[in-house]
Amino acid sequence: MAVNDAISALGALVRRLVEPVGTGARFTLSVVRAMRDTRTWMPEFSAQARSLGIDSLPIGIFIALFTGIVLALLASYSVGDLVPPYFVGTLVQKTVTLELAPVLTGLALAGRLGANIAAELGTMRVTEQIDALETLGYEPLRHLVVPRVLASTLMFPVVVGVAMLVGLLSGWMASLSLLDLTTPQFLKGVRVFFQAFDVRYGLVKSASFGAAVSLIGARAGLTTAGGAQGVGRGATRAVVISAVMILVLDAFWALVWLTNRQLR
Repeated sequence: MAVNDAISALGALVRRLVEPVGTGARFTLSVVRAMRDTRTWMPEFSAQARSLGIDSLPIGIFIALFTGIVLALLASYSVGDLVPPYFVGTLVQKTVTLELAPVLTGLALAGRLGANIAAELGTMRVTEQIDALETLGYEPLRHLVVPRVLASTLMFPVVVGVAMLVGLLSGWMASLSLLDLTTPQFLKGVRVFFQAFDVRYGLVKSASFGAAVSLIGARAGLTTAGGAQGVGRGATRAVVISAVMILVLDAFWALVWLTNRQLR
């Protein structure tokens, strides 16, 4: 009996761990299928792109501004007099474009966009607005989820691209004012090891972050129950899961894309 109980408990644990993956995959597939109905979601896309993307630019700029300054100081402290001063520009460019701009901006936007999507859809769920749409023959995925997912996926790279530029500019200004580097030295470091792949990698990675955050937020909102407390729990769950997923996807892209590129 003890062995059977242990096996049953293990099976229940595995099921609890695997079941969310399956339901999330089915939800994602349903959203992809709903994208074919462009006439339904297209009118809502521009408003969602402005709300989820353009309105998020100040957050990305604020984060990148101080990130560039800190990176320039850390780069100078780390290399010291062991390497030429222009390596400060190299380290700032590489870390901003490859890692910090996409990840830090993604984590910040996960808190804003993930919670926003989950709270909006969760409120509509508990107030039975979604039920009313379904009664009238409207498909919630096409009207509510697809515009948010597409807007988030497309606008995340825009915000991250601006953050990359601001991070480099703030690192340059910090190098001039705090490290006594010259502009030619900093620009030399940026150009020496710069590759277009660096920017492409960061933007593609950020697009995957945007898709994950919006899908997780939408799923959390549509499954909300329990009134105002349920909306709060759904928003919190969306932010936590989105942050974890961003880190998972960050590791995934590094293993799949960067590793393969190094092996060529």
